[in-house]
Amino acid sequence: MSIVSRAASLPLFAALAVGLMMGHASGQAWPQLQSQPQPPPQRPAATRSVIVPVSPAPARPNAAAAVPAPPRPAGLPASLSPAPGSGPDVWRLPNPTDVNDGTVTIITAPAGGATSVFGSDMARVLDDHTNVRVLPVLGKGPVRNVSDILFLKSIDMGAVAADVPEFYRLQYGIPDITSQLRYIARLYHNEIHVIARSSIRSIFDLNGKRIIAPTDVGFYSARVIFNRLGMTASFDYATDDAKSIQKLIDGEADAYIVSTGKVFQLARNIRNENRALHLVTIPYDRRLQDLYLPTTLASEEYPNLLNPGETIETVAIGMLLVSYNWPENTERYRKVARFVEAFFANFDEFMKPPRHPKWRESSIVATIPGWKRFKAADDWLVARNMTPRPQVADVQQQQFETFVRQSGGQLSSDPAERSALFRQFLQWRQQHGGPPTPTR
Repeated sequence: MSIVSRAASLPLFAALAVGLMMGHASGQAWPQLQSQPQPPPQRPAATRSVIVPVSPAPARPNAAAAVPAPPRPAGLPASLSPAPGSGPDVWRLPNPTDVNDGTVTIITAPAGGATSVFGSDMARVLDDHTNVRVLPVLGKGPVRNVSDILFLKSIDMGAVAADVPEFYRLQYGIPDITSQLRYIARLYHNEIHVIARSSIRSIFDLNGKRIIAPTDVGFYSARVIFNRLGMTASFDYATDDAKSIQKLIDGEADAYIVSTGKVFQLARNIRNENRALHLVTIPYDRRLQDLYLPTTLASEEYPNLLNPGETIETVAIGMLLVSYNWPENTERYRKVARFVEAFFANFDEFMKPPRHPKWRESSIVATIPGWKRFKAADDWLVARNMTPRPQVADVQQQQFETFVRQSGGQLSSDPAERSALFRQFLQWRQQHGGPPTPTR
């Protein structure tokens, strides 16, 4: 026996001898001692391990050959790589660079309105077209969307009402916020809803009254309209929609004003059994005509706020898809330009069901007064000889003036006379084929 193996066996012999003596002293048999677990013998510090070479086990003839895992995109952890041996139907993660290059963010408005639905529609229609992915972001609304487009690093575009720049001039003292913005397309029209007690017959009756108009829901349009009409009011713009209507019902305000696409469900759902509230007329005053469109609200849309068969006139404002004025040689400009290419090329898809019906009011060629078009959008139209056509407001204004001339009358400055004349114009327009069809 070698010295090394002898040294390794001494502790084992010693342990066995001690165990025999203890077992004899306690009266226990040897098999009982053997059945009890014993701690492994401790190796003396001076003893070295004996390394015994072990031959590799022979491979089993029926063992499946190992399939190397496919390479994974750089920077992804191994846990996200496709499973080894998977078939061709295994999905692969996209290239991280392509995902970031093709994704654009569009800030919309709180869920439930047309703006948020438009964002979802763009995501559904445009994703996977020319490597574009639209990521809608719920925002506060047109006023704060402007500051988000200007200041949030992650926002590429947003929905902004065409009268917001004038609101910024009046409320913020910023003379021309559009110098930093560019519009891509008109999305749809927001109708101005004025809900008041039955004693209020026209918006002119609200001069000096108490108005509730939440900031991003109605205050921006109310502020502009009241200023243009030379009217003043005490505005509560901090109360939310639901509380605003309750305050109106409780008599804490004289009117509630909102700029939103019809049908506005919150207004339609007002319980108004005593008919104490109704929708109020906004005449198509000349002071509004360069910015707003003439339109109507009908009892079929708001049976709780209008008498059967009743139609009132109001005005509407265009909702625009707006981007920051990115320099052409920047990555952000190229991202938005890629979106424009996909959006314009697939524009007809938005006119088909089940997309939001207000897409029929949208236009990629409409000229918006006071705004400049995003250069990539303008280049796309020019390259296809799609000359921008007159804005719908201009067409309707021309029709209104034609009606007045054919009637042998003149545009009056009296609101009541203008209201009567405008109702006659609406009837005339229906007899001549209805309102102009929105075109792209």
